[in-house]
Amino acid sequence: MIKQYGWSDQLNQTFAPHAAQGYVPGRVTVQQRGLYTIVTDQGELRAQLSGHFVREAQDGDYPVVGDWVAVAPRFAEAAATIHAVLPRRSTFMRKAADRVQTVQVIAANIDIAFLVASMNADFNVRRLERYLAAAWQSGAQPVVVLTKADLSEDAAVFVAQADAVAFGSPVLAVSAKTGEGMSVLATYLRPGETCVLVGSSGAGKSTLVNALAGVDRMATSAIREGDARGRHTTSHRELVLLPGGTLILDTPGMRELGLLDADEGLDAAFDDIETLAQGCRFRDCGHGNEPGCAVREALESGALAVDRWQSFQKLQRELAHVDRKDDRVARQAERKRVIALNKALRVAKKIKEKPE
Repeated sequence: MIKQYGWSDQLNQTFAPHAAQGYVPGRVTVQQRGLYTIVTDQGELRAQLSGHFVREAQDGDYPVVGDWVAVAPRFAEAAATIHAVLPRRSTFMRKAADRVQTVQVIAANIDIAFLVASMNADFNVRRLERYLAAAWQSGAQPVVVLTKADLSEDAAVFVAQADAVAFGSPVLAVSAKTGEGMSVLATYLRPGETCVLVGSSGAGKSTLVNALAGVDRMATSAIREGDARGRHTTSHRELVLLPGGTLILDTPGMRELGLLDADEGLDAAFDDIETLAQGCRFRDCGHGNEPGCAVREALESGALAVDRWQSFQKLQRELAHVDRKDDRVARQAERKRVIALNKALRVAKKIKEKPE
């Protein structure tokens, strides 16, 4: 059964140490509020994390949909305990929208990331650039999917705007309602591979899953007429096995996608700027007033749009801020470690010097 969900000989070799401990492999198919559903060769099981896993897990280590895990099953109860997560071959993650900006892993072990945006007033090129950077960084192949083609009078305009920033990534215009473009989308669905749908609420992700599955697997709702924004209809992440053998994952809508450790993804998403920079006279060109700056020349000639350059700079600053914050956190952790070590040494010295 797990072969349908992408189990391979390579995964079987990786799992060998866990098998020696009596664990069985499973893949996380549903993640909701700390509870998991996993699929194994013996069927679906409800799963929770072991106490040891919770104590030892670091930020971003918790299982997510798409993960392969080692579990101790209780088949009679249709339950299991998760003891380990197998190494991920791709990871789509973001900086969580909380005060400490922790790592939030959206999906793991994905092959294709469908970046979904609706062709209405909520369409945002700058947001699409963020999604492209995150997708390239994840290790998955990005595919831009523009939905609701049946409702758009200017579909070609939206496609052109997406094409202008999606260097190397396909851009598809589809309508789940009329079927327009769905056959082209289907060519990216290959048996045994895993796809993830990411995008804002109301972009039509759940509607696409239902259309591809042939049944209503995910809840849907109408968007607001005033600003074309949708409501959160998907409150959990679920991996759906399509009739053709492809696995597809719907995710809750994300209007904000904070980039995290995405330098390579940013370079790929802005390949046009990276290519221009290689033509600068100086290798360390800051693209300001330096002579022979190819980027500034492209801006002055109009070959490079000012708003795209500003978006690139903004995302660069965001990543630099994250790096500085990570360094600060690391320094604080090291300082606490040294203080604790010195305290332990002082206590040990006092014990040693205490007269018997």
